[in-house]
Amino acid sequence: MPDLPHTKLLARKISDFCRLRLDPALPPQESTRIKEFLLGLIAQSQIPPRKVRGYDWDEIALQCGLDKDALRSARAVIEPALDAIVRNTQNPSKRPSTTIRSTQDTKPRPQRGRPPRQPEEKPGAAGQVGAKGRSEQPPTTNRRKPGIKPRAIEEFPTPLFDDWLDPPTFREALELHMRRHGDSYWHLHRAVVRDDEKLDHSTIRHWMQGSKAPRSVASMEVLSRIERRYRLPAGYFKAKLPHQTRSASGHVLDDIGPAERRRLAWHLPDDFNTRPRQEQEEILEWVQRVIIRGSTDYRRFQAAAMKQRYAIRFPGITYGQSDAADDHHRNKYEEQDEDSTSFTDPDLRSGVIDAPPVLAMEMAELIRFKTATLTAFGLQRNGVWGEETASQKVEHLGLMFGALAAHPRGPVRGYGVPLQHLTFGLLVFPSIWDWYVQWREKRRGFYTAWEVDMLRISLALTRRETGWLRQNPRIGSRLRPIEGLVAQADIDRACADWDDACDVYFKHASSRVKEIQRVARVHRDPFEPIMPVLEAESPVGEYRKITEEILRLMPDERRYRRPAAEAIRSFLILRFGLHLGLRQKNLRQLMVCERGNLPRSERQLADMKRGEIRWSERDKGWEVLIPSVAFKNANSSYFGSKPFRLILPDLGGLYDHIEAYIDRHRRVLLGGAEDPGTFFVKTVKTTSKDASYDQNTFYEAWRLTIQRYGIYNPYTKRGAIPGLLPHGPHNVRDVLATHILKRTGSYEQASYAIQDTPDMVAHHYGRFLPQDKAALAARILNQVWEAA
Repeated sequence: MPDLPHTKLLARKISDFCRLRLDPALPPQESTRIKEFLLGLIAQSQIPPRKVRGYDWDEIALQCGLDKDALRSARAVIEPALDAIVRNTQNPSKRPSTTIRSTQDTKPRPQRGRPPRQPEEKPGAAGQVGAKGRSEQPPTTNRRKPGIKPRAIEEFPTPLFDDWLDPPTFREALELHMRRHGDSYWHLHRAVVRDDEKLDHSTIRHWMQGSKAPRSVASMEVLSRIERRYRLPAGYFKAKLPHQTRSASGHVLDDIGPAERRRLAWHLPDDFNTRPRQEQEEILEWVQRVIIRGSTDYRRFQAAAMKQRYAIRFPGITYGQSDAADDHHRNKYEEQDEDSTSFTDPDLRSGVIDAPPVLAMEMAELIRFKTATLTAFGLQRNGVWGEETASQKVEHLGLMFGALAAHPRGPVRGYGVPLQHLTFGLLVFPSIWDWYVQWREKRRGFYTAWEVDMLRISLALTRRETGWLRQNPRIGSRLRPIEGLVAQADIDRACADWDDACDVYFKHASSRVKEIQRVARVHRDPFEPIMPVLEAESPVGEYRKITEEILRLMPDERRYRRPAAEAIRSFLILRFGLHLGLRQKNLRQLMVCERGNLPRSERQLADMKRGEIRWSERDKGWEVLIPSVAFKNANSSYFGSKPFRLILPDLGGLYDHIEAYIDRHRRVLLGGAEDPGTFFVKTVKTTSKDASYDQNTFYEAWRLTIQRYGIYNPYTKRGAIPGLLPHGPHNVRDVLATHILKRTGSYEQASYAIQDTPDMVAHHYGRFLPQDKAALAARILNQVWEAA
């Protein structure tokens, strides 16, 4: 062995390697022979026998005196030592100065580095001749590039072995097939990456190591070339990626803004950039129409209407802004305004404005009257508004006052009533309501149940003995004439006899309700987005496919903790909806009690008006307990003042996911923020202030889940149900009711699934068509013939 420091160090490392790696894996005699062979290579500065691809294991087995099959089974353990010897032997800085040649090699090998120094010539003529001779020597020929000549690139290399087990992960699958075909990451890069592409060879190395995964459109294209090179099915590697729900980056969408581009990227195929322009436009149109916006008539009307905001905003509600009205238009009331306030106020032109102080005070008095535990002395009422009902009424009345105040030449085409003239006293005049319902009919094109509901609100406000407006005649002192709607004579007559004015309006509104009901049409069909589910033989089974799609595309929790937590949350939201049939409010406000902790009492939950999920030691299962006062229909015959209680079934791994969510995923979503105590929490980000869901954010979370996992996308092959459209959590109640109706035909049993009455199911939830009724009856009658 040459007495060189690096050779001694390598020999010591190889000895340690054999002791730690070879001895535990091989019998003592075989381990000793391999060790002697490796040390012999180091001593002679030789590289192991090689073939075109990899090492010549047959020759190595022959030199070691071992069985070929036994050596091949241990080659994964031996290869690191052989690689180290090859690197050390071929490194010029570590190569011995003496060159060992085989006896068969008679040709002198080209030496690296500087040429050897010539012996010095004696000074004199001889020296001059020597210098001249050296200068006249012919130039040396270009020597061959040192190192092993790169392998020729084959389009479809022949695999080294055909028997293999399909690994579950992307990293293991890529490493296996590269080894099957004798490819290093460098050679594979040369084979699949073009010269004009920027994908670095180290990227494939990171894929093999598992430190990175393909994400960009360019990386997905390279991945498809690798699949083609190894004759694997299309999408083989992509199906094994650790985060399949992550949208690819790099789509060419120059004419689309960044926000919309992020929404679209998840739903575009990986080869979007390479498809023809016409096909790209077709894909974008389909994604925007079906997945992003939804293609129902009502959704299109709603999207257009949202661009024209006009409501009066009361404290606590925030709106955006819309188009301004014509700046040059002056309303005819401007000259008559006693406060000399310009009609073209910037806040008014913004489309949504704050209510004037007088109107805001009147609204506060109305809400206090309808929500207080006890009515004020001297007042009477019929019924109490809950929190959600009160919020809805504030919104609806704000829209009405906003329409009255909107600019007549603006996009809303309102009436242009000055803000200072708005008061609840206007609601006792039939002309105000006639203008409003007709204005809504012009915007929509027909009458709907909305106008009926608004007229019923006015009837409740003017009803004898219990109407809030009737019991507050002082409001009439704030009335001002509105040309074309309310004259001064009408105001004087109403103020002189307020009860009579309320009676006149009550009679008029009662007649209007009947007239509009006769011609009202259904604009928003609640069944339309989920029609493929309702038409299935088993609606619940069809909807369950969405939860299975979520699990199929589940990210690897070890690498992507937050996306995995969000996927589990989406899975549990849908599963809870299918098992419980709750309204959105009860589902999103569900509290959580971790296993082993003391659950809240029923009285505590009743005070909170919320339910709780807790572990039941008696039933050995997860229990959901919700007091009846927490429900919208708390006085329904379904409850009878008793709480709702249900043990969730341990089906489809539900308990495992619940416990994993409570133990790990929920903490990841909170991210150290304050815990609101609810089972479902939002993903807390740097801009988040509250981890609890509200009505809008929970709706968007459900809708996003349907967009990503529910709607089948023919271009990406993701999604569970063809023909499905985006929808919210309330539609799951339709699915449950329709499923039970198709199975039993009983409206009463269907009402049990959604905590409601049979009459409510028949009018609003169940889609039980004549053909479904006929099929149910035929199934019962056919049993007679089957038994014969």
